[in-house]
Amino acid sequence: MIVPSSNRALVANHNSSLGFTSLAKLSSGNLLAEVDLHRAVVSLKLRQDKKVSMGQFLTPASVAQLMAGMFNRLDLPEISLLDAGAGIGSLLAAFVVQVCQHQKHTSSLRVVAYEIDPFLIRYLHQTLELCEKECQRVGISFNYEIRETDFIEDAVRLQKLGLLNSAMPTAVNYATQFTHAILNPPYLKINAHSQMRELLRSIGLETSNLYTGFMAATAQLLKPSGEFVAITPRSFCNGPYFRDFRKMFLEMMALEQVHLFESRQEAFSDDDVLQETIIIQTTKQRQKSSSVIINSSFGANDDLIMSHSVPYSELVNPNDLEKFIHIIPDKISQQIVQKMTLFSCTLKDLGLTVSTGRVVDFRAKEYLRTNPENNTVPLIYPVNLANGYVEYPKITKKPQAIVHIEETANLLIPNEHYVLCKRFSSKEEKKRVVAVVYDADQFNYRYVGFENHLNYFHKDGCGLSLTLARGLAVYLNSTLVDAFFRLFNGHTQVNATDLRKLKYPNLSQLLSLGTGIKKQFPSLQEIDELIENKLLSMSNLSENNPIATKSRIDEALQILTQLGFPQAQLNERSALTLLALLDLKPLDSWQLATSPLMGITPMMNFMAKHYGKTYKPNTRETVRRQTVHQFLDAALIVANPDDLSRPINSPKTVYQIEESALELLRTYGTEEWEKSICTYLASVETLKKQYAQEREMSRIPIVIDGEIKTLSPGGQNILIEKIINDFAPRFTPSGKLIYIGDTDEKFAHFDEAALADLGVNIDSHGKMPDVIIHFTTNNWLVLIEAVTSHGPINPKRKKELEVLFKDIQIPLVMITTFLSRKAMVAYLAEIAWETDVWVADDSTHLIHFNGEYLLQAYQTDKKQTS
Repeated sequence: MIVPSSNRALVANHNSSLGFTSLAKLSSGNLLAEVDLHRAVVSLKLRQDKKVSMGQFLTPASVAQLMAGMFNRLDLPEISLLDAGAGIGSLLAAFVVQVCQHQKHTSSLRVVAYEIDPFLIRYLHQTLELCEKECQRVGISFNYEIRETDFIEDAVRLQKLGLLNSAMPTAVNYATQFTHAILNPPYLKINAHSQMRELLRSIGLETSNLYTGFMAATAQLLKPSGEFVAITPRSFCNGPYFRDFRKMFLEMMALEQVHLFESRQEAFSDDDVLQETIIIQTTKQRQKSSSVIINSSFGANDDLIMSHSVPYSELVNPNDLEKFIHIIPDKISQQIVQKMTLFSCTLKDLGLTVSTGRVVDFRAKEYLRTNPENNTVPLIYPVNLANGYVEYPKITKKPQAIVHIEETANLLIPNEHYVLCKRFSSKEEKKRVVAVVYDADQFNYRYVGFENHLNYFHKDGCGLSLTLARGLAVYLNSTLVDAFFRLFNGHTQVNATDLRKLKYPNLSQLLSLGTGIKKQFPSLQEIDELIENKLLSMSNLSENNPIATKSRIDEALQILTQLGFPQAQLNERSALTLLALLDLKPLDSWQLATSPLMGITPMMNFMAKHYGKTYKPNTRETVRRQTVHQFLDAALIVANPDDLSRPINSPKTVYQIEESALELLRTYGTEEWEKSICTYLASVETLKKQYAQEREMSRIPIVIDGEIKTLSPGGQNILIEKIINDFAPRFTPSGKLIYIGDTDEKFAHFDEAALADLGVNIDSHGKMPDVIIHFTTNNWLVLIEAVTSHGPINPKRKKELEVLFKDIQIPLVMITTFLSRKAMVAYLAEIAWETDVWVADDSTHLIHFNGEYLLQAYQTDKKQTS
């Protein structure tokens, strides 16, 4: 995404009408892979300071594919796509692939791409040429145009032209009206007096950031019912800065889908961007849908996608003049919103207000002191906030005092009781809202200074009662408030404006929360218990307790952290998997944890039923691949303890919490926990060895070149063992075993050098056949598939193998193997011609599907037939 900085004329215009030709096929996967390789190269060449100053972050393939997959209407006879900040064309390439793969092809696809960086334009041309070939492959007429001009300037020009001349020539209409738009806009603040700001005002938009300008201008260029998918910061969803944009955009466009990312850095991880981003899919129409789909995942590569439908009126309240967009991703979030409706007081109702700290340190630098001195007063920074109170003075790089003189008087406030709240949270911060009590009794000064990165609650510029301050701090630090705040604030800041809009308990409730709290500020668990007992006790929490649900997930995350799991497993998915394997519901104590045998699907059903986390169908593999495998490696769980011979890839595979891990987890929250976890961690390696030995005892032994190797037990490997011991000696005597796959370890044997000698170099084992034998007598390479759960060598698989081994100079012989004839029957119609079939039950015979190298005449025994 590129920030416009010049006003160049159109210089690139390319049109072609494509039909079926003899052009070599280019697979869609190769297209996206090649474009993403270009993106990676370009990102390395672009300096980080240029990326930041220009808002220039290119879209990874995973994000582009996710965005392109959100379009609904790809079966139009003619499609015109706008990409207003094309970069190297990652988004438009993903869109082209989506169109080409659609069941009902469009007949014509036109792409208009805006880009002003000459360096990127070279790559953009290459991307569009690849897209042209992809469309040609499936018979779609393809036209594209690269506009090397400022998008906002051009959009304003086109709109003015349309307003001045409603009878515009057809060609101009075609160039400026689009059925689809895909966008990763530049993220850059724009000065109130800049030319760009004036241009946006001319189309009716007052905004402070360029990305919303791109979104608004793009929406205006869409045809009625046109679709728009964009990845942007989440910050436009609320706050006063984007009020005008929300009103304009939501009047034109109807939200249909929103995709959230649990991680703030995964979407653009290559560029080290820390930003809450969302993807929205909208349609240009005033009529709104009855509901909106809210999807969420950890990152774009995560195919475990949680999906939740909410009424449109809950997403955007029609009576809300601010037009805030309230993104509610799951049932827990809905319950949190419901609980917060119990509080109706504003700060104004309480007679309170909140302000930002007055001391901007770089402006008051000459008055700051490292440590307290004569004629200074305390200067409080966020770093001084700890354990519910202010720690002062503190050994830190930040100055701890400010000189109290006439020049600084307006920066200071009376030394009375206040509540302080951090304005910014770091990515490591567990909570977004962090508040403490400023207890004036601990400071023997008349005044105090609060640094600009703090907000402070006060009453007409003066302090609060200590009890009220404590009660207010308890409320702000609760899980309920933090979860609610995260739902509706798409940025890492906690601004005074945000705190003013928050609803609060009434004065007597806040005083009740503060009563009894002394120097020791309560823990988060104690805070949540106070909120539940004193504020929510009448709200039927036994049935819907979002605080307990969220707290339980957070506890599971804390356990995984203490067990030493890497960052990739420290997420909600892993926490829920652990809780499912323990059969632990939100209101159960950890002492009630059990160890049921559980498959992946029952785990996901548990997450939906008890934790309100409903994931899209067919996403089980992410839980297995990115959480369960790591739990197995850490010996936290065991696989198939009821039947060690069951293969790990069996659909009947079950998992269970390891016995000593269960005993450990039952001590969580007790005095025994710290001692227990130390003992457990010291024994983990022993546990891993024990379970590895048990698994090894049931493995299948095979002999290769006189060396004994083992295959993981059960399933496909039972058949592979028969291939090695029965098929190979009979049909490829003295053949050299080059490769043997293993369901548990990818491969049990791989002689890469032998394969390289035959002219083949394989980088990945992902598409390899199960067994490869070099039949040296005939100088054939024999490729064997063992069919127990996946399919045979059908025409598609045959073609894949031919491509994989295209560089080999000797003939290929392809064989599908089955354990029995009964197993073979279901696949007979699929088996490719010019391949062979071997059945282990009839190990002395082959079935030839017109085998090219095995055609022979059979002689009958005359004695038997006479």
